[in-house]
Amino acid sequence: MKNSAPGKSTRRDVVIAASCGAFVAMMLGMAYASVPLYNWFCRATGFGGTTQVSNAAPGHVLGRKITVRFDANVIPGLPWKFEPEQTSVEVRIGEVVTAFYTVTNEAARETLGQASYNVSPPTVGLYFQKINCFCFTEQRMSAGEKREMPVVFYVDPELAKDADQNDLTVITLSYTFYPQREQPKPVAQAPGKPSGRI
Repeated sequence: MKNSAPGKSTRRDVVIAASCGAFVAMMLGMAYASVPLYNWFCRATGFGGTTQVSNAAPGHVLGRKITVRFDANVIPGLPWKFEPEQTSVEVRIGEVVTAFYTVTNEAARETLGQASYNVSPPTVGLYFQKINCFCFTEQRMSAGEKREMPVVFYVDPELAKDADQNDLTVITLSYTFYPQREQPKPVAQAPGKPSGRI
């Protein structure tokens, strides 16, 4: 029996293969984009206790007070001692506050770390505004170095308009330092040596 349409079968196979290839490429693209999109979503909504970033102090300070507790953690593999200089502070909503953490590199070599952060309860992330924070940049510590690291923040007065936050009396600001790997530096070519190109 003769195959009535060999051209149609080949064309169909090519369309299916191209569709599968496009689907795989799209899924790979979404996987790479998911982390920055998730970070953007968390910063925009305060989801999961992600704090906000502010460039300036708010226009007014309210009489309502909230206790802000400070928490410090270090992931195993990073030989640092990390702790808040005070365990908590009472702040007025809208008041700009500077708190300090102390970090000591207990290794006999230079080490690198970077802090992640969040607040709890998670619903408060939308109202916790940071003006300055050591968590924004990678930290490089010399052997035995001890450093004071400030965080400047305020609780947004908009929190007072959120009926779900009426019973809020305590916010916990938590940091966790993670070890960072040193990026390999390109090897410099000795002067006068040929590059190997023809």
